[in-house]
Amino acid sequence: MIMEFTLDAEKKSIGRVASQAAILLMGKDKPNYKRNVAPSVKVNIVNISKASIHSKNMLDKKYKRFSGYPGGLKETTMEKVIEKKGYSEIMRMAVVGMLPSNKLRKIMMKNLILSE
Repeated sequence: MIMEFTLDAEKKSIGRVASQAAILLMGKDKPNYKRNVAPSVKVNIVNISKASIHSKNMLDKKYKRFSGYPGGLKETTMEKVIEKKGYSEIMRMAVVGMLPSNKLRKIMMKNLILSE
């Protein structure tokens, strides 16, 4: 049986909503929590574009990616990421960063549904 949760991001910080979503995706809110099993939980986050983001964060927050080659570190600001991919990409990256980096991360992220 799949449980579904809906989180409303309106007037809330992105980090607060992302940490709540990560806890639900890992199953840490359940009494039968096992860290080696991904629970059958779907988390739906709505109103991401209405989340509270400080204007200073839009310019100062940097997202990094590395190609693997020397000099291959690229940085983009939050403003550019939102312009290019939308608010849901910011939330997705926040939740990914809060999940454990193991084989279950990909499975848990498939159970995350984002809507602006």
